[in-house]
Amino acid sequence: MPAFVREALEAASLTEAYNARPPYQRNDYIGWITRAKRPETRERRLKQMLEELAAGDRYMKMPYNPTRHRRNGEDGA
Repeated sequence: MPAFVREALEAASLTEAYNARPPYQRNDYIGWITRAKRPETRERRLKQMLEELAAGDRYMKMPYNPTRHRRNGEDGA
């Protein structure tokens, strides 16, 4: 994970929310942010990721229900 992403997660107290996401989402976010060619695009994408993590119910502007994505009975059912 790039240092600027880690620092942004820590500053926003969202490291735990990030780590709770499935690996494919964490990888998608990092790749999407780091592939940006312009600094303003990278910042906009980083901001979107932070907002989605804070909300907890969005992933790449799509609805996300974390309880539907848990495995092995972790959802308390």
